Amino acid sequence: MTELPRLSHLQAAGLDALAPLPPDDFYKAAAGRLKAGGRAVSYFGFPEEGRSAPLENGSAGTRLVMILAFDAERRLEVLSMSAGDSFRALTPDFPQLHLFEREIAEQTGLRCDGHPWLKPVRYPLKAGSPIPPGTADFFRVHGAEVHEVAVGPVHAGVIEPGHFRFQCHGEQVFHLEIALGYQHRGIERRLIGGPGQLTSHYLETLAGDTTIGHASAYCRAVESLSGTPVPARGEFLRALMLELERLANHTGDLGALAGDVAYLPTASFCGRLRGDFLNMSALICGNRFGRGMIIPGGTAFDLDHALIKELRLRLDAAFGDVENAADLLWGSSSVMERFEGTGIVSRETALALGLTGPAARASGVRRDVRRDFPAGAYLNLKAPLPEDAPESGDVRARAYTRWLEIKHSYELINGLLDSLPSGPVFAEPGAMKPESFTVSLEEGWRGEICHTAITDKAGKFRSYKIKDPSFNNWQGLAMALRGAQISDFPLCNKSFNLSYCGHDL
Repeated sequence: MTELPRLSHLQAAGLDALAPLPPDDFYKAAAGRLKAGGRAVSYFGFPEEGRSAPLENGSAGTRLVMILAFDAERRLEVLSMSAGDSFRALTPDFPQLHLFEREIAEQTGLRCDGHPWLKPVRYPLKAGSPIPPGTADFFRVHGAEVHEVAVGPVHAGVIEPGHFRFQCHGEQVFHLEIALGYQHRGIERRLIGGPGQLTSHYLETLAGDTTIGHASAYCRAVESLSGTPVPARGEFLRALMLELERLANHTGDLGALAGDVAYLPTASFCGRLRGDFLNMSALICGNRFGRGMIIPGGTAFDLDHALIKELRLRLDAAFGDVENAADLLWGSSSVMERFEGTGIVSRETALALGLTGPAARASGVRRDVRRDFPAGAYLNLKAPLPEDAPESGDVRARAYTRWLEIKHSYELINGLLDSLPSGPVFAEPGAMKPESFTVSLEEGWRGEICHTAITDKAGKFRSYKIKDPSFNNWQGLAMALRGAQISDFPLCNKSFNLSYCGHDL
């Protein structure tokens, strides 16, 4: 089997580690690693040296890069190849690659040979696109009494735009296809040539409810490339903020799920309590989403004794209320009747699609970056995977997994406050290494975040690739509806609670 460059998480490497393999060796190595239990955490293309941006001047001169993770061994491997005007699809054998390959074709202009459903991920089709115009249509099921239901892209309330196309027989869903891209802002292209004055702003707002997760992944990439050690106190504060973000969003999700089945006690409690956790972030840094807190080199704010005391009081009060609200939820037989057996995603499906985060753990796929690829304070913290975690892959499992993570995040924050090191929270980062790259993983509240940064000769970003966990998990929602009732869609959708803008970038 072909020897591949091996990386530790956050290990800066020279571009020689991205030396391209011959195409046949690339495909053979990728297939072998995926069959052996590796998983693709990222797969993307970027222009070869001397070439302008993708989709300009044809498609020749594109480098494809696949980052593979072996969780049990805590290691990463990287494969690279130079593509001509096309590349071979591996999706028929490895469904987890289906969106990655569609995105590569869309962003680079390369033709993807053998992909079973090649259509845009985000962009409208342009003249000269290698994606055949006919496949811009939706998949259709034909037969007696089969009908189609289209939902969106415009929805009531404040929900972001996304289009859902159901193929149904009566109430039963045969197939759901999800079309996104309405929130595309071109963030990855704007990062090229950085870091700049707006870089942190772009990263903090690309998925607004995951400010800490994406800001942390970005800062770790910069620190890896510049060789900047973050002070221990700054690392502890980063972990504290990440767990507060998890607490706020998981609490809000429990409330939203309760509200969707008209169980108002938990819905009302958790709607308020989410705000209480957000206010704790504001207490620390002045912003409810934590913007401005995580910066390259550490954190922009510190905690004094009075602030720690106030934070503990608020944290204990809010957690006690969440515990009461959750007990009401689990004790309601009518709620459990709706949750149990609804929207099942099997472990086999979750593995095949590369699902991540609570959605994967609820189906029995026990992976978590905080345990598998720890960094900072998580190097010395207890693995956040409780033994009593559900594995049934239904709405109840996804909800209960959030509750277990709420309890663990509460314990983590108390432990961080008990052992907060003394000293500074920030170290001035130096210049980034030229012609180097690094992979930064972070366990956001939705799941695994991956940032891959590649620098040019001047030590600026030549390519910056972002993968939000929603990129992996939207297909999981589609599979949860297969064979289910169309009336279960709102409940299943909330049990995943995926990001439109995090997917669209």
